[in-house]
Amino acid sequence: MRLDQTDKAILNLLQNDAKITTKEIAFRLQLSMTAIHERIKKLEREEIITKYVALINKKKVEKNLMVFCHVKLSKHNKETLSKFEREILQLPEILECAHVSGDYDYILKIYVKNMEAYRDFLVHKLTAIDGISNTHGMFTVNEVKSSTQIFL
Repeated sequence: MRLDQTDKAILNLLQNDAKITTKEIAFRLQLSMTAIHERIKKLEREEIITKYVALINKKKVEKNLMVFCHVKLSKHNKETLSKFEREILQLPEILECAHVSGDYDYILKIYVKNMEAYRDFLVHKLTAIDGISNTHGMFTVNEVKSSTQIFL
């Protein structure tokens, strides 16, 4: 599906506030509510919009430590990669996992309460996954920018 300027405007408004009403979008874009509703439904059908979520203040729920953890696997065959990825999906502390090029195979974005919680996670969960040969954690000192919005 090719996005026009109206589709992009709708997506930008929804990314900024997923609770914005169809009426408010229609008012801002000077279109009818029906036209906006139909466009949103099409964006959902085409899986351009995949889900609506609530963003949580991490500090208010005691997830104060953000860790970027590089993971190197001992083997690089399909079976080892697939098994690792299946195991990672089961760990709620990991918010993001990317298969990358370079010295390490994956980068994980992890949120935990504190350093003790990270150590517990590392020792009892992450390194318990078969096939990991090396990990390297980097701890966030200050989060300068955090966004969920994709620029359109």
